[in-house]
Amino acid sequence: MTRPPVARRESFEHCEHGVTRPDPYHWMRHSTSDLLENLAAERAFYDSACAHLHSLVSTVKAEMVSRVPDADVSPTWRRSRFSYYTRHLAGSDYGQLVREIHGSETDSIPNPDFEGGSRDENRTPLLSGQVVLDIGSLADDSGYLDLGLTLVSPDEDLLAYSVDTAGDEVFTLRFRDLRTGADLDDVVPRSYYGGAWSADSAWFFYTVHDEAYRPHEVWRHRLGTPVEDDVRVLVEPDERFELTLRQSRSGDVVLILAESRDTGETWAVDAHSPESPARSVGGRRRGVLYRAEHVRDETGPGRLLLVTNDEAPEFRLVDCPVPLDADQDHRTWREVRPEDPAERLERVDAFAGHVVMSLRSGSEHRLRIVPADDLAGPGTVLASRFPAGAVHLARNTAYDASAVTVTDRAHVEPPVWSDVDLASGKVEDRLREGAPGHDPTRYVTERMSFPAPDGTLVPATVIRHRDTRLDGTAPALLYGYGAYEATEEPDWDPALPSILDRGVVYVHTHVRGGGEGGRGWWLDGRLEHKHRTFSDHLAVADGLDGLVDGTRIATRGLSAGGLLQGAVLSQRPGRWRAVVAEVPFVDVVTTMFDAATPLTVTEWDEWGDPRKREEFDWMLAYSPYDNLPPAGGRPDLLVTGAVHDPRVMVREPAKWVAALRASDPEWSPRCLFRCETGAGAHVGPSGRFGHLAYEAEVLAWVLDRLGVHGGPVAR
Repeated sequence: MTRPPVARRESFEHCEHGVTRPDPYHWMRHSTSDLLENLAAERAFYDSACAHLHSLVSTVKAEMVSRVPDADVSPTWRRSRFSYYTRHLAGSDYGQLVREIHGSETDSIPNPDFEGGSRDENRTPLLSGQVVLDIGSLADDSGYLDLGLTLVSPDEDLLAYSVDTAGDEVFTLRFRDLRTGADLDDVVPRSYYGGAWSADSAWFFYTVHDEAYRPHEVWRHRLGTPVEDDVRVLVEPDERFELTLRQSRSGDVVLILAESRDTGETWAVDAHSPESPARSVGGRRRGVLYRAEHVRDETGPGRLLLVTNDEAPEFRLVDCPVPLDADQDHRTWREVRPEDPAERLERVDAFAGHVVMSLRSGSEHRLRIVPADDLAGPGTVLASRFPAGAVHLARNTAYDASAVTVTDRAHVEPPVWSDVDLASGKVEDRLREGAPGHDPTRYVTERMSFPAPDGTLVPATVIRHRDTRLDGTAPALLYGYGAYEATEEPDWDPALPSILDRGVVYVHTHVRGGGEGGRGWWLDGRLEHKHRTFSDHLAVADGLDGLVDGTRIATRGLSAGGLLQGAVLSQRPGRWRAVVAEVPFVDVVTTMFDAATPLTVTEWDEWGDPRKREEFDWMLAYSPYDNLPPAGGRPDLLVTGAVHDPRVMVREPAKWVAALRASDPEWSPRCLFRCETGAGAHVGPSGRFGHLAYEAEVLAWVLDRLGVHGGPVAR
């Protein structure tokens, strides 16, 4: 195929606030046979246009796979009777959840099949243990598989697990008897992420999402009874709010959180009395967020620790009683740790004698461990051992633990798990993830800052091979996101060395709208300030001139990061050699007018409500579909989408691609649309090797567009 598909145009205009917006591809809003034929033709053109890259894709994929151990085992986490861990067998796309009885003879036997990494004294041999769940066995013919949850019951006799085989995030919830290995007859056909067990293991709480994919209800199921008899525990009528559900580590409380972008409310259910009503912890006040953690008290119901922005923009820690009855004055909060403006307090995790605080400081994620009776004290602070790395609390399920497991990650460093003594702060390394043939010392990671137009310094993590000089000759690939106060923490990526070894500089831009700089960083990049997300990304690219080859800069982002790519493409098309916009949110104004589209109403507090003229003007000023770049001088463009994506409807990238092509026919063959027309999710194919194959395609295209060919050029 030498020419791309030409989508049908129909006369249609939007008219809001006296402003007319032509939309000749409005017909794509419905999933019709015409749309599906268009998407299939787009995929065929992409496959044809990239046929010359097959060899490079195969080479890059082989390099990526070579850095993944044939078999691996995670650190264990302990419950009362068993230790649990996950493992991948040789060549498997999906893992297994496995458990061992405490004190079994195999507890301390080193794993001879584990390639790379140090010995974990708590890790069992690769082929021992009871397989609780073989994830790969759940796959069907769709080619896609994802788990929503896996939760072992408090008595450790049952497992709740949920599966999605389409990529649309509609999960089927099932229950397995771990004594027999057989699934129960109880099947919930539609559920969402999050769940919690009652203390007696007889009841299970789960969330349900509506047709707009908003989790809006919490239900309670009694094991062994018909699902039709399940009881609705809570419903959230306000379409701006979503419900999330979890069990406290103590096992005593089920916590339900209703949250919009800037307001929240938490309910508590007594896990020992699962049929009792959910009671609000602190009511709901516009602009106030709070999330709860339970601290056990042997003589009573305990207390709740709340991380809140109430009178504290970067959040403080307060406590309050557990609300057990309707007459309790549960809205009286007592401050136990004041706000530190230099730290963004993100969450707390409670253990029997200590509390672990997760925080952001200096644009990096850290942990602070404090005694439960001295929550305002300095405690022990844990920071990453790696440049621009991040330390997080790993999976720790035991409330009475004397030590916790943490994980330390960086872009070119496979994660290291360590045990930290809660009382002394002593750190003992436990396990390093294997990465065959990978040598982290071959790479240099630096944190740099570049001035935005308003003078704000925008941080960026710059990664390169040690032999690649920042002398203005190397090509570069930028990656950015910048929304929801989300922070894409550094993480080992077996794909990354394949571009670094070929002399490409990788730059992760930490633009406003994300959470790298705390709550204020998000506030400076949302609503009327959204334009700063785009100017920050451009500022980093401009600041790199002289350090990298300014004529060979590619940029990449996904979802809201895809919006970022669409905006900087429209605003500065000549800045880029190539752009990768994955599942991009690009038809901003039209989508935010459509309350029936998934996520729309819940995101009015992020982007704005276009029914209001001022907010309409904000979005119209940058919406990529409404602001196409001028013809001529455009960079090469790769766009992705997925038919079953519930977060960015496939019509958005489809309409944008069609409009871009029609507005510049000569350039149109350089615009490719890789669409998942079958099962597939928001973030691409599933499975550890399936996703690497996708990454190999994208990175091979980027390398080709940057003029980097052949094998690694740096050693």
